[in-house]
Order: sequence, then structure tokens, then C-alpha cells
Amino acid sequence: MSNNVSPKYQMTLVQQISDRLFELFIGYEDVESYMMKWHTWDEDFYGRVLGENFSIVYRDEEHKKIDAKKTLHGVDGDTLLKIAIDLGIETPDFVPCIPTFRNELKSSYEMAGQTFEKAFKNVDADPSLAIGLANSALESIIKKILEDKRIDVQWSEKDTLSGLVKTICKAFQINTDNSCPVEIRTVASSLMNCCKAIEDLRSDKTVFHGKTKEEYVVSDPLYAYFVVNAVSTIGLFMLNYYKTKYPSNSQFETDMEDDLPF
Repeated sequence: MSNNVSPKYQMTLVQQISDRLFELFIGYEDVESYMMKWHTWDEDFYGRVLGENFSIVYRDEEHKKIDAKKTLHGVDGDTLLKIAIDLGIETPDFVPCIPTFRNELKSSYEMAGQTFEKAFKNVDADPSLAIGLANSALESIIKKILEDKRIDVQWSEKDTLSGLVKTICKAFQINTDNSCPVEIRTVASSLMNCCKAIEDLRSDKTVFHGKTKEEYVVSDPLYAYFVVNAVSTIGLFMLNYYKTKYPSNSQFETDMEDDLPF
């Protein structure tokens, strides 16, 4: 991916990341500690550094104040994108929904959020694992939504992604509501097909169900990015549609309280 990140866009990312670092962290020491978590290097037998992915640059001779912008200018484009995403900076040309999606998950869907974080962090290192985890994260989100007692549909904890998405589409009526344009209903039907394909990919082309050396396993990060982006788009739509159709309001909370035996 780094070859696709233009120098102009990298300059923009450097400025945004630098500003964000000093918004989030107290001072130079914390900013340096954060950047060190992205820093890797190789050493020889004698402990001499043979190579590193980037160098930490300082503003002073005592090496107490990191120069964030100069340090970031030495970071490759791929890593810049990952840092930007980790800091919640939107990167619309590459991963459109992920920062927003992650924030949504952190607020109310902790388990799904943790699974999705693992998926995204493994896109490059283990594309097969990333696809499987993304599938699991979307399953968790839909199950959490279906736990709302206002959604009157039958489902089971054993249901997999393809079954769960059919159930929630039925509950939301997004593929059957005649008041919606036919094109929207067509997109909704395609959404179910997309989830079925993601589940099939997880089952047949990843390590989740065990594979022999002769069987194909997804190894190209490009495919993993595609699936993780698809999951974030579908998941974000589900969350927003759910909040719109079933808002958390005082009347609903009052009704719940009235049912309590005390």
C-alpha cells in the first residue's frame, strides 16, 4: 500500500498526526513513548543497530524533546496510514469508515470492538486471520443489536453471519419495505450476499477451520483490506440504522423500569 500513498498526501498526514499527538498526550515524553511503539530495528550479535524502520529525531541535544514532524517524515506511507487510523484520523482515500466505526464500537460494543481491532492490526501480518476476525466482529455486532427486546424476531446464538444478517434485514425491513426505492432494496439484498461471501471466505479460504498445505488460504493483504473495509461499512450502517429505528429514549427506559418487580 505504501507505494499508493502520494508524497502530497503523506505531507498532509504528517501534519495531522503531529497535531493529534500533542492533543492526546501531555508532552514530549509521552509523544516519544507513543512513537517508540511503532519503532522497530535489527541488531547484530554485538548489539549494533543494522537497520530501523525510521529514526527518532530530537529538537534538542539532550534528546529530551522529540521533533514529531521530522520523525514522522521518516516514516513510510503504509505506517503513516496505520498511525493515523490508530489516532482516529480519517483517511478517506484508503479506509473510509474505519475510524468512525471504531469509535462507535468503543462506546457500546466492547467485545466486537476488541475483535475488530485485532482484525485490522493483522491485515498485513496475517490476512487470513484478519478476515476471520472481521467476520466474527460483525457477527457480534448483529447479535448485540438483536438482543434488544423491541426487535421481535427469532434467532439463535449459534447463528452464523449469513443467517444473522438475513434476520436483521427482516427485522429492519430494509429489503421488503415498499416505501423504500427499489434500488435501496436491491442494495439490501446485495448486502446479504456480501455477508454470505465473507462468511464463505472465512470458512473456506482462511485458517479458522484448519487447512492443509495444498488448500488455498488468503495471503494477500489487499483482499484483507477489502473485507475489513466491507465489514466496517456494513457494520456502521447496521449501527446507525439501529439507533435511528430503535432510539434509546426516556419512554423506553421508563417502560423497562415499570416491568421491574420493585
